[in-house]
Formats: sequence, structure tokens, C-alpha cells
Amino acid sequence: MPVLHDDGTGLAAAPTDAPTAAPVFRTRAITKVYETGDVKVYALAGVDLTLYKGELTVLLGPSGSGKSTLLNILGGLDHATEGQVWFEDTELTNMSDRGLARYRRDHVGFVFQFYNLVPSLTARENVQLVTDVAPDPMPAEEALELVGLGSRMDHFPSEMSGGEQQRVAIARAIAKRPQILLCNEPTGALDSTTGVQVLEVLRDINERFGTTTVVITHNAEIQCMAHRVIFFQDGKISETKVNVRRLSPSQIVW
Repeated sequence: MPVLHDDGTGLAAAPTDAPTAAPVFRTRAITKVYETGDVKVYALAGVDLTLYKGELTVLLGPSGSGKSTLLNILGGLDHATEGQVWFEDTELTNMSDRGLARYRRDHVGFVFQFYNLVPSLTARENVQLVTDVAPDPMPAEEALELVGLGSRMDHFPSEMSGGEQQRVAIARAIAKRPQILLCNEPTGALDSTTGVQVLEVLRDINERFGTTTVVITHNAEIQCMAHRVIFFQDGKISETKVNVRRLSPSQIVW
């Protein structure tokens, strides 16, 4: 696949087929340090990064390289130890826990490897957990239709396959109409056929709504569907590439 490489700073040009080149996230020299006694572990060791509006970005790297830590900081689930983080023109770095909770509620949707559905609630009711508190949500029924589950919305998680449960989780994430969708190993618990279905939903949401989407994965082939791929190693960005030609999920070899 033709790609454009940069110097590893994460500051490559915005993808040419992304809807706009407006920055959504900017980080400058962010570090995250965990201390155990006298031992300091650097989960992030000075990361400079820009993510653009409408971009679908894949983060790749070995376990412990800093991908999930970065995602948690961008999503307002954690604070950086040092450095600065901006969402559009708002600095998140020193925002209070209450401010970060409001930021998450209003702007960010999360999708995780394990679906985190409430087993005693139907698909519709699981999505309504978000629509009941979001400032401008879409109806739960509409969100479930978007992920292809219009006929399954009154089923419980135990009556659904893993792929269907993950699509409910995606519907729950997008029902608040987030500007950002952060996905941590969204296909990690799925077989290849079901994983492709989930990736197709994520691509469709990205393209239809212009939702800036960030996907962490250990499956290197998924990078082929991204506008941009960012590689992590030892808490730093080791390489960034822009895909000039992207593949659809159905074209990805698992």
C-alpha cells in the first residue's frame, strides 16, 4: 500500500481524504509516570501528537508501549503527569475531575474490547443509559438502526452474539453524537468475520458523521483502513504514516 511517512513525531500532514484538516487534539511533551515505591515507570515519555477532525487513526505497538494511556488521557479518564493536552481550543491538562466528566459526557464516546453491557437490560435500554444523560442525543432506536440492530433492540445481551453485543456498545457510544470515538481493541474478542462487521460500522460512523475515530489494536492489518497510523514504542511515537490508499474492512486479510 502506498504510504507517506513522517519523522516519527506524530505531526504528519492531515490525510488528504479526511473531511477537514482542523486539529481536534494536540498534545505537547506529555508524560505519564506511575510510581511504586522508589521505582518510576514512564507509560508515556514525551509525546507530541496532533489528531485531525474527521480522521480515522489506528494506534499500533506492543503491550505497555503507551497506547491505552494516551487514549485514557485524550478521553479525560486520566491526567498526564507533565505536558499539555488540548481538545480543540480547550486545555484538558489541569481540568478538574468534574470538568473532565462533563467533557466526556458531551464530546467523547468509548468502545472497549469487552462490551460492558448491563446484562439485565435490553439493547435499547443499554443505549438509553447514555441518551438519558447526554445533552443532545439521538434516539436509542436510531443508534441501533445505524449499527444494523433494528430488529434486535429488545433482546438481552445473553441473547446476542459477541459481534452484536459490540455493536450495541458502539450504538451506546454514538447515541450521544460524540465528536470523538475512542476504541480500545474493539475487535479483540471477536472472530475475523464478526470483527470485519464491527470495523465496517466504525468506518461508516466515521464517514457518515465525520466523527474523529481513534482505534487501538494489536491486529496490524487493521491499519490498512485508517487515514493515518501511529506506532508506539516505549512510551513514545516511533513512526507515523499516512495511507494514500485505504482498504475497506472486507479487504483486510486477518
